[in-house]
Order: sequence, then C-alpha cells, then structure tokens
Amino acid sequence: MDEPQDELEADADEPGEPPDFDALTSAEEVVRGERTRDDFFDAALGLDSPATASEVADLAGRGVDAAREYLEWFEQLGIVTLVTESPATYQRNQEYLNWRRVQRLKDEYTSDELLVLLKRETEREEGFTDQFDVGSPDAVSITAHASASDRSVEEVWEDVSAWKTARRRITLLERALTTESGDAADQRTAV
Repeated sequence: MDEPQDELEADADEPGEPPDFDALTSAEEVVRGERTRDDFFDAALGLDSPATASEVADLAGRGVDAAREYLEWFEQLGIVTLVTESPATYQRNQEYLNWRRVQRLKDEYTSDELLVLLKRETEREEGFTDQFDVGSPDAVSITAHASASDRSVEEVWEDVSAWKTARRRITLLERALTTESGDAADQRTAV
C-alpha cells in the first residue's frame, strides 16, 4: 500500500476543516424508508377496486418492485387482500380497517364515553331520518329532494353524506361497546 501524499496527511497541530453539514445526507433521506412505507400504505388504503403492483406503484410514486414487496407484506398483515394471482391484484381490506377503528375507539374512550358518542350519532341519524322521511340514506333521491325542498343538490348531497357517516360511526361504536370487556377497558382509560 502506498503512503498518502504529504498534503493529504493530517497535521496534529492544525485544526481540521469543519464538516460541510450541507453536504451531509438530509434527515428526510435518512428516514426515507419510513416515508416509502407510508406512501405505499396510503396508496393501499386508497384501493377501492383491485389494482396491480404497477398501479399501486404509480399511486405511491415509487417503483414496481418495492410495490410488490410492500403489497405482499400488507397482505400478511391483513391490510390488503389478494384478489387475483395472475396478474396479482390487491384490494384494501375494509374489515381490517374497521377492526383497527374499533380497537382505537376502545383504547381511547371509556364505555361511558362510547355511550355518549353513540347517543349523539344516533340522534344525528334520527334527525336525518325525519328530515328526509325515509329509513335509509340510500333511499334518498338527491335531485328529487333538492327540487322538492328548494335546496341545492350540493346541500342535499352533503346531508346524505353526513347521514351515511353517522350510520358508519354508529356501527363502529356499537362494535366497540359489544366487544368491550368492561372492566379491562375501564382500567386502561382510568388513569
């Protein structure tokens, strides 16, 4: 091995140049792996219909090989389901997402708080039932109701969407309460 040239050897008496911090790898680049996972996670959660790894890669703004790896991992976790094998297509697993929401509700609220939230959403739903005079938001003809009530189509659509949201919340709150083990949940949130 050759010895370095004299000008390249460190002089113990001479202070070295400070590092060029601007040339160092940015913090975003260091944690890029986390960002990639989040990009694929966001893309997977947006899958309303079966999509190939290439389509998921496009949604995530990432490569196809990485999409395949993440989709296989997400399938093992239950976040997506494999719909077809050749070509492999994946779809968001709504049941998994609902289960996560129920778990979060159980972790963040006591049974009493869940009951208050359930009562509030139930009252909202009853208000929409009275407003539209039908038993389900799916039974509302948005344009017909807008015309009959002298409201804009957008206003009626927003109310119908809020009604659907109230129904979804009621379902999740009921699941959180019915799967509640009572004492265990109260102990978790009593602090």
